[in-house]
Amino acid sequence: MSAPKVLLRGAGLMVVDKPAGLPCHAGRAGGPCVEDFFPGWKTGRAGPWLAHRLDQDTAGCLIIALKKSALLAAQALFAAGRVEKTYWAVVRGVPAAREGIVELPLAKHRWGRAWKMAPDETAPPASTGWRLAGRGDGVSWLEFTPKTGRTHQIRAHAAALGHPILGDAVYGGGGGRLHLLARGISLPVEPALRAEAPVPEHMAVAMRDCGYDPL
Repeated sequence: MSAPKVLLRGAGLMVVDKPAGLPCHAGRAGGPCVEDFFPGWKTGRAGPWLAHRLDQDTAGCLIIALKKSALLAAQALFAAGRVEKTYWAVVRGVPAAREGIVELPLAKHRWGRAWKMAPDETAPPASTGWRLAGRGDGVSWLEFTPKTGRTHQIRAHAAALGHPILGDAVYGGGGGRLHLLARGISLPVEPALRAEAPVPEHMAVAMRDCGYDPL
């Protein structure tokens, strides 16, 4: 497997386009992961480091820190909620409204070796803005802007809307590949870091059916 495409470099950071199916960290089952490509991106004696994570099946913008100072700065921005993130997804059905906000605390619920994020009033707050960007035959294209960063937040909140993401078997979206893209990310560093990832091939047909025009 070739290294993920580098979308942007600056301020001791870079943004790569993580392919769907590629985990950030090595797993028990083995196989390639993002960290395997760190030697090729190395610029000093230490690093690189992941500044945050994406789910294995989510494609798109992933920030890699090339300097320790940049890593600490990025982590502080994520912790303070100052990183702007935009996700695109193709979901089942079409929402009745054009936009909204999901405010639903989430906690990890386990059964055996399986787990999922589920509504839990005792959990920390979780908030996701969304808007309808396009619609197709029984599916729609939603743009999500998470205000918090909980595990599986967008997947769980999409399901809570009644419109699970296509390919998300855990949250009701059925089989196949997950139709979720970390489309854009912006960090208020100097100079400002803003990047966008292209729509991956496995999402392209459904996106076009919902009115997406790459040109």
